[in-house]
Amino acid sequence: MLDACAELVDEVGYEGLTTTLLAERAEVAIGSVYQFFPDKRAIVQALTLRTMESYLQRLDERLASDEMTHWWDGVDAGIDEYITMHRTVPGFRTLHFGDVVDLHLLDEQRDNNGVIADQLARVLTERFGLNDVPKLRFVLEIAVEAADALIKLAFRRQPEGDERVLAEAKALIREYLHRQVDGPAAADRPVEQAEATQPV
Repeated sequence: MLDACAELVDEVGYEGLTTTLLAERAEVAIGSVYQFFPDKRAIVQALTLRTMESYLQRLDERLASDEMTHWWDGVDAGIDEYITMHRTVPGFRTLHFGDVVDLHLLDEQRDNNGVIADQLARVLTERFGLNDVPKLRFVLEIAVEAADALIKLAFRRQPEGDERVLAEAKALIREYLHRQVDGPAAADRPVEQAEATQPV
């Protein structure tokens, strides 16, 4: 059913998705849909969670490579996988990580990009030993928001993503994170100062 849901959202969008269409595409009785999902939002939430797990698994596999020698390699891999999923994973270009449906689809307490930033922070600290986790989560949340917006722009401009926009997105995120994580000013600034700028 989740595969059928992914196909349909690319064809008709979230608003056009119905449980009846899903049952027809999945070739199951409508009662079977409701046996597992109370409504289409729950179906899309399950699809989004599956997609996020796939994204993190793919990222973990790339980070396990000996070629990854610096934390930026991990960020670069994260951006590349996000772009690849736009191009290859049914439903992802429409739903992303659920923001089309609900900004809190993945977690009631945090917005979807915040959840992704948390997961990226976990992966990077485990792989590269970055130890300022609260600050890393904060700057990654800013980076994820910026990258998300620019990658969406790239795919609005061209079906396979405007390479010029994608290159600029990488350059922008690299410069921002280098300044925040590696730069001398970043090393001197307390975490509380960065967190104080977050909206309440």
